Order: sequence, then structure tokens, then C-alpha cells
Amino acid sequence: MAASHATAGSRPNRAMLLTVTCLGQFMVLLDNTIVGAALPDMQHRLHTQLTGLQWIVDSYVLLVAMLLMSGGVFADRFGRKRVYLTGVAVFTAASLLCSLAPSVGWLVAGRVLQGIGAAALSPASLALLAAAYPVPQERMKAIGLWAGISGIGLAAGPVAGGVLTEAFGWPAIFLVNLPVGVVLLLVGLRHLGESRNPSAPAIDIPGTVLSVLAVGVLTYGLIEGGARGWTSPVILGCFAAAVILLAAFVTVEARRPAPVLPLRLFRQRLFSVANTAMVVVGFALMGSSFFFSQFFVYVQGSSILLAGLQTLPVSLAMVIVSPYAGRLAARHGFRIVVTTGLALAGLGLLTLGMVHADTGYGNVWWRLGLAGAGFALAMSPLTGAAIQAASPQEGGLASGISSTTRQIGAVLGVAVLGAVVRTRQSGGASFETGLNSAFVAAGAITLATAVFTGLWLVRSKPAKGPGTPRRSSQAGGEVVADRGR
Repeated sequence: MAASHATAGSRPNRAMLLTVTCLGQFMVLLDNTIVGAALPDMQHRLHTQLTGLQWIVDSYVLLVAMLLMSGGVFADRFGRKRVYLTGVAVFTAASLLCSLAPSVGWLVAGRVLQGIGAAALSPASLALLAAAYPVPQERMKAIGLWAGISGIGLAAGPVAGGVLTEAFGWPAIFLVNLPVGVVLLLVGLRHLGESRNPSAPAIDIPGTVLSVLAVGVLTYGLIEGGARGWTSPVILGCFAAAVILLAAFVTVEARRPAPVLPLRLFRQRLFSVANTAMVVVGFALMGSSFFFSQFFVYVQGSSILLAGLQTLPVSLAMVIVSPYAGRLAARHGFRIVVTTGLALAGLGLLTLGMVHADTGYGNVWWRLGLAGAGFALAMSPLTGAAIQAASPQEGGLASGISSTTRQIGAVLGVAVLGAVVRTRQSGGASFETGLNSAFVAAGAITLATAVFTGLWLVRSKPAKGPGTPRRSSQAGGEVVADRGR
């Protein structure tokens, strides 16, 4: 294939490559959930408020969201091994900086660097796998193993975070990345083969910069609005700047030959609806997860270790249910599975909004599990629907956009639900009441999105890429999507 080639004499050992790429993605996904368990300890030791905790989480997610697409292009153009190992090095060094941070400001700076490293590491690891397994059936098996093994990081995060924080304090959750990163660098330099895509598109620097600024300014306004006042000049200025930057982004992307976000894809209803729903998935899942450990520690009086264990049903349900979501979508169609998943997740979050300080854990864990199972049912089919709407040559691009929209939703979820809690507290409500309002809001938005997908997630003709013919409506994937009608 002309689209991708490996450097002569550098064909990697597949087993070693699979191990290295899985371990790198495991480290990234572990970081997504391990931090949540340590937030109460960070708040106590760093003497920060809810706003500081929001920045600790969102500074990382924001950079991952905005640079994920560019990371994949960098890997294709400059070498997947080079970008992967650079991402590992940046992520590892940033983890060390985070562990040594004496203040929230330094910790946020470290988290920004972690996000940059993760945005390079994650797409490059998948690109390395795809290049090493050119046969479609072998590739799907390898990617399935990559997703399954690395996904264990999601489930391990709350427990590992609770254990490490309870025993050594919050810096330990970042120090655990150091030996992993060093091993990945040493093994990767020796055993990974280089590959690149000589026909990869040019990097869209203006689009990337504008997207980072637009979402970053909007996030600042949402997080700081509760502290500074929603009508303060700074906050109103942030919202106005976000609108202007977003308009500039759309204008620039519409005129570039190789935009980071091809707007033409959003002309397809299936693609637009799937990505809109994915924003809500990221919003509700990450926004509510941000408060899980805080609820158990501050409302129910659990230790940090116990709180980490108590949040486990969410990630366990996701790990268990996720492998079946794609199969169910293939059998019953995107619409039925996604709508069912969002409805279950919304109900789980609504019921969490009714939990109080004296509610026994036996009446809490199933609500967490219900939300996790629902989100797991929705995520994979939503990505499949987005890919289905694109041309065959743009499946990877569609998948990357789906991941990006989920991360953008995550950024907004932490910011908006945090604002809900702060607003309720500023009105004299307790932290417990603020949390209940946040969970109810997340649940209501998720249920509304379930109705939205039930009505609108139907078959759409695939987008016509540059120079590529449209697929026949009788293609196998279209038949599957048509069952969602």
C-alpha cells in the first residue's frame, strides 16, 4: 500500500509492539480515572477550592481534546515511532513535574504537558498497530486486544488512586507513571519499527490554534464564572471571545484544503447526530465522575481508599459491557442500542441525584453501575455510526473526530457541572445539595439526548470525500445502519 510504509529493515516484533502500544495507552487511560480518587487529598494538601480541582482535571482533558487529531497527523507525517516515543517522554516528564508541584498552578502546568504527551502518544500507538497489521482481520484482533488491555486502566484507576493516595499522598498517583514511561522508552527505542504515511495531509496549524483558544476561553469562563460572578466583565468577555474564536475557526476550516475538522462531514445527519450525542456522553460521564470520590469523602465520610473502591462499579460496568456494545449495534442497529444506553445512563445519574449522606452503599452501587453500563452501550455504537457516515477512506478521521467530541464534552462537563455546584452553594445550599443538582442536571441532559437519538439517529448516506465515490446504499454497513430506522 502506498499510503503507509515501514522503514527498511525495521519490521517490528509484533508481540513486542502490541505490548508496548497497549502499555502506553493503559498509562493514558489510567490517568483519566486515577486523578479523580486523589482530588479530595489534593484539595486538602494544596489548600484549593472546587475551581482549582476543576482546572486540575480540565487542563489535561482540554489539551487531549484539542490536539488529538493533530497528534494523529503528526504521527503519519513524521513517523509513528518517533511521535509515540516523544509522547511517552513528554507524558513521563510531565508526570514527574506534577508529583513535585508545590501549588495548584504548577500542578495545572504539569497537567497541560501531560495532555500534550497523551495527545501524541494515544493516536500514534493505534497508528503503529494499524501499520504492523495490514491484514484487516488481524488488525481488528490487535486493535480489540489494544482496547481491552488498555481499557483495564479505566477500571484500575479508582482503586490504584485510592491505595496510592491513602498510603503516600496524591503525588504518588503521578510517580507511578515514571517506571512505566522509562520502560516504554527503552523497549520502544530498541524494538519498535518506524513507519509513516508519505501522503498524509498537511498539519492545520491555524485550525488547531483557534480550536484550542476557543474551547480554552469558554472553559475559563465556565469554571471561573462561579467564583468571579457570571456578569463580571472578565467572564462576559470570555464568552464573547469564545463565540468570535469559534466563528473564526469555522471560517478558516471551510477554506482550508486539509482542515483538522472537515465541516462537510457534518452535512450528514448520521454523523452530526452521532457526534452531538458523543459530546453529551463525555459531558455527563466525565462531569459526574469528577464528583464521585468527593461525594463519598465529603458527604458520606468515607476514607480516600474506600471512596476509590466505592466508585469502582462505574468503570467495571464499562469494561464488562463495552465488548458487547458493537455486537448489539450490528444486530439491532445504532439507534436502538444508543438510545437504550443513554436512557439507562440518564436514569442512573438521576437516581444518583437522590442519594444522601445516610444512604447505604447497598443502595448506591447499582446506580453507579447502571450509569456506567449505559454509557458503555452508547459509546462504541456512536463511534460506529460516525464512521458509517464517512467515506471508506475517511473512517480513521471520523473515529478521531468522535474521540475529540467526547473529550470536548468532558471538558465542558467538568466546567458546567462544577458551575452548578458552585452556584447552588453561593445561594446558601450545602455541598450535598449542589451535588444532587449536578447529578440531576447530567441525568436530565442525557435522557433528553436519548430522545434526540431515538428520533434522529437514522441512516445517512456516507459523506463524499475528495475524489472518492459514494458507497452504494446496499453496502453491508448501510444495511446495519438501516436497522436503526
